[in-house]
Amino acid sequence: MEDQESLKQRLASATQSLVESVMGEPRTRHLNRVFLPSKTEIIGIVEKLRQIVFPGYFGSPGLTSEQLPQRLREMLGEVSGLLYEQVRCCLRYRRQIPADESDSNSCQECDREAAEVVGKFLDRLPAVRALLASDVQAAFDSDPAATSTDETIFCYPGLLAITVQRLAHEFYALGVPLLPRIMTEWVHGVTGIDIHPGAQLGESFFIDHGTGVVIGETTVIGKNAKIYQGVTLGALAPHFGQLLRGQKRHPTIEDDVTIYSNATILGGDTVIGRGSVIGGNVFITSSVPPQNQVIAEPPKLTYRDRRRKGKGDQVGDFQI
Repeated sequence: MEDQESLKQRLASATQSLVESVMGEPRTRHLNRVFLPSKTEIIGIVEKLRQIVFPGYFGSPGLTSEQLPQRLREMLGEVSGLLYEQVRCCLRYRRQIPADESDSNSCQECDREAAEVVGKFLDRLPAVRALLASDVQAAFDSDPAATSTDETIFCYPGLLAITVQRLAHEFYALGVPLLPRIMTEWVHGVTGIDIHPGAQLGESFFIDHGTGVVIGETTVIGKNAKIYQGVTLGALAPHFGQLLRGQKRHPTIEDDVTIYSNATILGGDTVIGRGSVIGGNVFITSSVPPQNQVIAEPPKLTYRDRRRKGKGDQVGDFQI
């Protein structure tokens, strides 16, 4: 009993200390403010959107062509309502409208804008599907291990990351805060592929393997580009932070470029010319002309014979 009483006292003290910590640090406090969007709801919306852009692959099995119109109508109706609620939360957050001002003119304006945003997003879905179809084909054509386009849709993390980014990019282009970043950060956690929703991805884009890929906000990628695991398309001088917001900070990758694993390409003025091949493990901060190949100097390897030369000889491992 004495131990329990002591624990209760410590809980009371810990609570008071945490309250003082929260109230004393506004940078990590969200109290008496507008409602934030729900990450859980947004992740659920992403899963439903994936069923819409790839009908028959995810969700209820056995979908037929006869059932498709009704099924899409039902799913679009469901998704549009869920999206409206999350988009309006994001727009209210941008204006910092408190939850208790739901009848204000500003809030009603946000609601009208949310309906318009969702409508425009739904109108863009056929175009997004066309881009994704080119990505699916690029994944199949580029990977001899793929046995079918179905396999790339079901199994490839690169295609999942591209799918979510293309959907999120539409909200980014429509000026919706928070929501597109929540979408891409969720798929980042699932796949290990970090593509900012602001990045512009050309058609027939393929990410092979994918783990560790980073593509920054102002990156522009042309058609038929292919990148491998560990590639970074990043910014120079990140220590300038917020001073660089709105500027072109990330590279431009032109059409038909291949970038092999662990290459790092930095800078908003850096352009990788059409048809170039960037070898693995290179570090690039300046432009590459079209139809060029960039490779790192191969390391010098030293080999030593590990077989015993005589009785009692000790031979260590070779070093690279």
